[in-house]
Amino acid sequence: MAQPRFYYDFASPEAYLAAERVMHVLPGVPEWIPVRLGGLAAGGVGAFRCAEEETIFREDVEARARRYALQPTRWPEPFPADTAWALLAATYAKQIGRGVAFSLAAFRQAFAAGRDLGERDSVLLAAAACEMHPTAVVKGAQLGSIATRLEAATAAAAAAGVLDVPAVLVDGRVFHGDRELEAAAGALTA
Repeated sequence: MAQPRFYYDFASPEAYLAAERVMHVLPGVPEWIPVRLGGLAAGGVGAFRCAEEETIFREDVEARARRYALQPTRWPEPFPADTAWALLAATYAKQIGRGVAFSLAAFRQAFAAGRDLGERDSVLLAAAACEMHPTAVVKGAQLGSIATRLEAATAAAAAAGVLDVPAVLVDGRVFHGDRELEAAAGALTA
């Protein structure tokens, strides 16, 4: 059985919920792979039809965060944030073996501290939390090879059937959303 893959984008609060749980719910350690949500079929977060729909979505995320005993949800402004640079930083962090630590710190900056990951300082706070030097992160995120890796990861996720984030890929089967983590765990133990 291949190692499961966990796909995420920092723009998604559901990906935050899944990131906080994936290591505890899955029986194996997944590979964490940052992808651009805009490069997948769903195309992005925040396409709410009306204010009421957005309110219901936010209340649902907040309720699940409480149920999972996470810190109270604080929404970044703007929401959703432009996470392009944060995803490059995550791709760099993954390359140097700090991907999980950085990604958890970035998610927590966004949805527990309410910081905009479209701002470099917020991303660099996450990097500092996992002992990554800010100059190295800035230089690493600017590398053409890092942008190429992020685009390749997004394309590979789309080719594997990932339509939205969060998603877990288990032996060719994709489980979408925070609510499907248990089903992904079941597929791993079957």
